[in-house]
Amino acid sequence: MGTSSRNTATSSFTSPRARRPHRGLPATCTTGLGRRQMPRRRMQPAPSHSSYGRCWSDCFHSYFHGGVIYRKGGLASAVNHVETNLYNVRRLLHIRGKKHMSATEVELSWNSFNKDDIFLLDLGKVMIQWNGPRSSISKKARGLSLTCCLQERERGGRAQIGVVDDQVKATDFMEIMEAVLGCRVGNLYAAIPDGSINQLQKANVRLYHVYEKGEDLVIQELATCPLTQDLLHEEDCYILDQGGFRIYMWQGRMSSTQEKKAAFSRALGFIQAKGYPTCTNVEVVNQGAESAAFKQLFRTWSDQPCRNKHLGGGIGKRNQVKLDAGKLRSQPELAARLRLVDDGSGKVEVWCIQDLGRQPVDPKHHGWLFAGNCYLVLYTYQKMGHVQYILYLWQGHQATTHKIKALHNNAEELDLMYHGALVHEHVTMGSEPPHFLTIFQGQLVVFQGSTGYDGKGQPASATRLFHVQGTDSFNTRTMEVPTRASALNSSDIFLLVTARLCYLWFGKGCSGDQREMARTVATVISKKNKETVLEGQEPPHFWEALGGRAPYSSKKSLPEDVSSFQPRLFECSSPVGQLVLTEVVFFSQDDLDKYDIMLLDTWQEIFLWLGEAASEQKKDAVAWGREYLKTHPAGRSQATPIVLVKQGHEPPTFTGWFFTWDPYKWANKQSYEKVMKGSLGAASAISEIIAEVHNFRLSRWSSHGKTGPLALQGSQDSSENGLELGPKGSSSSTSTCTSCARPMINGGLPREQLMHQAAEDLPEGVDPAQKEFYLSDADFRDIFGKSKEEFYSMAKWKQQQEKKQLGFF
Repeated sequence: MGTSSRNTATSSFTSPRARRPHRGLPATCTTGLGRRQMPRRRMQPAPSHSSYGRCWSDCFHSYFHGGVIYRKGGLASAVNHVETNLYNVRRLLHIRGKKHMSATEVELSWNSFNKDDIFLLDLGKVMIQWNGPRSSISKKARGLSLTCCLQERERGGRAQIGVVDDQVKATDFMEIMEAVLGCRVGNLYAAIPDGSINQLQKANVRLYHVYEKGEDLVIQELATCPLTQDLLHEEDCYILDQGGFRIYMWQGRMSSTQEKKAAFSRALGFIQAKGYPTCTNVEVVNQGAESAAFKQLFRTWSDQPCRNKHLGGGIGKRNQVKLDAGKLRSQPELAARLRLVDDGSGKVEVWCIQDLGRQPVDPKHHGWLFAGNCYLVLYTYQKMGHVQYILYLWQGHQATTHKIKALHNNAEELDLMYHGALVHEHVTMGSEPPHFLTIFQGQLVVFQGSTGYDGKGQPASATRLFHVQGTDSFNTRTMEVPTRASALNSSDIFLLVTARLCYLWFGKGCSGDQREMARTVATVISKKNKETVLEGQEPPHFWEALGGRAPYSSKKSLPEDVSSFQPRLFECSSPVGQLVLTEVVFFSQDDLDKYDIMLLDTWQEIFLWLGEAASEQKKDAVAWGREYLKTHPAGRSQATPIVLVKQGHEPPTFTGWFFTWDPYKWANKQSYEKVMKGSLGAASAISEIIAEVHNFRLSRWSSHGKTGPLALQGSQDSSENGLELGPKGSSSSTSTCTSCARPMINGGLPREQLMHQAAEDLPEGVDPAQKEFYLSDADFRDIFGKSKEEFYSMAKWKQQQEKKQLGFF
């Protein structure tokens, strides 16, 4: 697909069939460290993916929860079965990534290191994780998780893990690294940016029609975002280009077999013609099996099939679900779908933002809001016997920037008062979520302007027109609209309040439930006499109050069909000041980490989950949510509610989107910092290598009289050979030896707990064959008459003899 021509409306690419490229193969193969289980509730047809090099899609990475290892060599070396318990290993792995971690085998040299990433020196019995000085805690924690996973799979959990956080303090581990890699010369370089695509680039979506014209293949541009589903016809094929980030090849169910076979090669030709990298991800999509990511590139999507090219995908009527308040607490999935944490029977407190402060609102007027003001609504409820809070930040359309800023400042003050336990939900006038309407029991009324209340607690008297929308106390809102006839709609109910009486105008399309709710709202808005007016039977005074007759709409406003949109979870980051999202497909609670800021898009709401250790970027979270909506290819509403959820305070409207949820999951989980402060069991393999370094039992490589790296004289021992020596003591908390399968022991143990003790009487985590190692350095010298280094440099039979004599055998 070589040349291109562009006019004002479309662009097309033409290519002879003979020049279409063939499908290639990845340059390397990969080995996953752990396959994840996909929840049945969100299963969808798997799309066809391909990519070149190592630019694998988020969907591909999501199949390997523990991470991916890229090995040297091609197919011949990588598809072999991985054997465990082999210790004749000497390799360096470069660990990088965000939510999807990967490790690539690189040259065993200091030249491979950089300041920002994690590196793993794998020596068989010992695995040393070296953390770059500029690497984040989240990177370190995920790197350690991948290292432990590798230890379990390839060493059967027997290898010992050392972590270097500070080269100056971690002298033991650095001594081993320098013995293998040689002394480092020069400074480390910064890591090369990974070229992450920001949201603005992903928002540049273009749709192309692919068809044949004689011997040529023509790709003609049809539209840019926002796209509509009716552009796709079932007898044709289309290419959707998402800013060069990903190429979709959509195939209609009635397209020819020849076109389907050529789909992938056409996509590759398009990539070549556009000059995109050869590693650009390609997804072949069949009609009826579209992925969630593909559907969300369109303004609306219906799973109803398109019958022909003249009929698009219309919006089906949404199934109305009757609220059962008793099931909301026991079924979080129902709560999430209905967007209700409960039936609104909890405690409600309302503050109006005035003079940059918050003024409490009288409970009699809780449901009265003004478009020129901002309000804080605190809702308190019970969940599993614990008190939970939701703080709604309601913003009127006419509110000034000063009031909006004061709204956020006062919300932060309240959050501090409640020790960070508040869930913040940002709500825009007219887009209130169902639970916000529920807590006012159908009596929410939004007045125009920013005037307060008079002495009697009523709005200033005037002729006003109110639009009543809703059928029950859980979904009704009443909005003041301009007082003119053109604001009416035949499908709804309006209240016209005059100085003399209150008219209830019933449109021809309104239902009985709507009428009942309107009568209830009318008593709240006005105490004047009520007069019911049917459409077409209006008295002259009615039209006079509206300024005369005028045309008005008769179109019924249908709720948006969201049944075809599935929730999507993203990891948020901003490496160079621009929002970058990494999608987690087939997500679960395990994907939420204390160092993360995660974005959950349920289409009707945007949740931002804040891990407890991600405090430095919490202020950016709301801005990221707004940027996500602003740059979304489907042209999403900027009034979509944004919910900030803190770790440990998740409402059922959030947890219900996960297949399972364990509220106690993080209670006993050790953080990276806690792991780094402790020491897990006897690290005899590390001590053995240290002793070899000290006693020159390493064969030295030399070149032209210069000292080079040391080659370990490792054996292929399995577990029965026993690791002989223990590590040299270190007072540094940054030089830590860990074993993921053993409990934690801090410092030396008293001699009484070790001498002449049977294996079953030893403290947990103590190796019966190495009891002497757990002595403090002072006790060891007092008992054995020598240092640990001197003892471990002795012949094995001499060590055993002394241990028998002194009660440590």
